[in-house]
Amino acid sequence: MKSFLIAIALGLGVLAAPAFAVDAASAPLTKQQNKMTTCNAAAGDKKGDDRKAFMKTCLSADSKPTQQDKMKTCNAEAAGKKGDDRKAFMKTCLSA
Repeated sequence: MKSFLIAIALGLGVLAAPAFAVDAASAPLTKQQNKMTTCNAAAGDKKGDDRKAFMKTCLSADSKPTQQDKMKTCNAEAAGKKGDDRKAFMKTCLSA
C-alpha cells in the first residue's frame, strides 16, 4: 500500500511539473535576465577564457546598453522573422 501511494505521489508530481514550467516561461524577464541576453548576443562566437572575461565585464557594467548594443541584441533575437512580424518585434525590442 505504501509503495502504491508513493507511485501516485510521484505520478502527480510529474504531471504538475509542466504547469510550473509554463508559468516560469510566461513570466517577464528580470533586469539581470535581460542583461544576460544582451551580453550573450554581444559575446557572439567568443569561446573559453575570452568569453568568460567578456561576460564578466559585460554583466558587471552598470550602464544601460547603447542603441547599437540594443540593435545587435534585437537583430540576433529576430533571426528567422520576416516582414511585419520582424518589424513589430524590432519596434518592441528596441523600445524596451
